Amino acid sequence: MQWIEAIGREVLLWLARCGEAVILIGQTIKQLRQANWRHVIFQMAHLGVDSLPIISLTLLFAGAVMTLQITDILVRYGAQGTVGGIMAIAMGRELGPVLVGVVLAGRVGAAITAELGTMKVTEQIDALKVMAVNPIGYLVVPRVIACMIMVPILAFYGVLIGIGGGYVVATAFKGLAGMTYTDSIQLFAVTSDLTYGLIKASVFGAVIALVGSYKGMYTKMGAAAVGNATTSSVVTSIILVFVLNYFLSLLLY
Repeated sequence: MQWIEAIGREVLLWLARCGEAVILIGQTIKQLRQANWRHVIFQMAHLGVDSLPIISLTLLFAGAVMTLQITDILVRYGAQGTVGGIMAIAMGRELGPVLVGVVLAGRVGAAITAELGTMKVTEQIDALKVMAVNPIGYLVVPRVIACMIMVPILAFYGVLIGIGGGYVVATAFKGLAGMTYTDSIQLFAVTSDLTYGLIKASVFGAVIALVGSYKGMYTKMGAAAVGNATTSSVVTSIILVFVLNYFLSLLLY
């Protein structure tokens, strides 16, 4: 009987957390019209622009290593004229948005959870309520909007960097002509390969911000709780990025 009670408690706890998350999402949507755009721009710079170096390195080497792996196989079968197109489609549809989402889940999601979790532990969120300031509108909404704007921009930048890294490897190390690489992009890639990827990136941005905000707003008291919430935020965000990527790809493509 004890294990049944334990399972029942876990189920009730999980349902309570789902309810808290749904309430947070509903309050966030309700407060969107009252967003403070000065705070949004600050968050865009803090969460987005500061992520450029890690995005650049990640996508550059992702594009380079993918080109390194596929070029020899394609050349062997006489399909060297498809290298650039394959890279553009792969980066635009999947690698760009997913890798940017995973990287930002680790950097941005952790930062949001740590900030809000620290504010919760030090009772700054309670102080906002005492001053009649809605903590959802003041803290969560700017971060959600900033992530929904900046993640697609960073994904677009990452796609260009990844294709550029593939170009360097294909031409400098695999002996492929530069025109062959660029012409295949124009031949095989279409606009929707990029635009649908940016739609996915925007959804990933909203998920990362909401998960980070939820974990921070509902952090338990204590320094160790902030660390646990931050770890949980990163893991949950990465899992949701991969799960949502499948369903969005199924829907869009």
